[in-house]
Amino acid sequence: MDLSPRPASKPAPAPAAVPGLEELMDGAWPAIDREESGGWVMRAASGVTQRANSVWVRESGADPHRQVAAVRAARLWYRNRRLPLIFQVFDGPRSAALNTVLDDEGFTRQSETLVLARSSEPGPDTGGPDPAVEISAEPSAEWLDLWWSVDGRGGAAELAVARRILEGCPAAYALIRDDDGVPAAVARLALPRPAPGGSRWGGLYCMATRPDARRRGYGGRIVRALLREGDARGVAGCWLLVMASNADARTLYARAGFREACRYLYRQERPKRHLTGC
Repeated sequence: MDLSPRPASKPAPAPAAVPGLEELMDGAWPAIDREESGGWVMRAASGVTQRANSVWVRESGADPHRQVAAVRAARLWYRNRRLPLIFQVFDGPRSAALNTVLDDEGFTRQSETLVLARSSEPGPDTGGPDPAVEISAEPSAEWLDLWWSVDGRGGAAELAVARRILEGCPAAYALIRDDDGVPAAVARLALPRPAPGGSRWGGLYCMATRPDARRRGYGGRIVRALLREGDARGVAGCWLLVMASNADARTLYARAGFREACRYLYRQERPKRHLTGC
């Protein structure tokens, strides 16, 4: 993705300035199958994406015995769906007790992800409307084809599940074409319902540029167009997700005014190997 180097006039908000951020993120990428128990939200979607197939610990107690019991219950819930047990664990003191239990049980640590946020005002000027960027309320077949070719895992059945996830939240879909009229880049602005008393925020997801069209500015134009779309809809700001290991993308997003709000990683149960043979 290519974002023009536009210096931010002021850092984006601190985590406390994004009320209900975890709930907003859950609403922006809603699992098809979900159940809440004891402050833990079990989410499943036929294994399509870690976000939609992991436990979101909405509330985490400090009692290790209750944590162990809750992990066992979650393991059974996912086993009944033939899925691995994965936790989305946000960084911070409230996750300490859970991490201790997961460490004791040998859960892996993977996919550390930063949540970056940018307020609508003040912030970098996104410029005037870009007539080359097509905005729609639903993902077109072309939009889905490009996104899935870059970020998808699986075939037509998995794409159908992914589409159900996308359409589970109101959103704006952006697409830009190259000079030959072929889709070059896409992205999605999720517009989940805010928490009671909270302000409305938008989440930038599914940012994908065709490999042979990269470093030509398409991604940056898509992002700026969706930021303008969010401004037009009155959002207080936007967030996005980026892998902690992706230094280039982090630098580019910083130039667009995004700053770290929080981070999380996934903790997955190691598969049990059963002895076979003689």
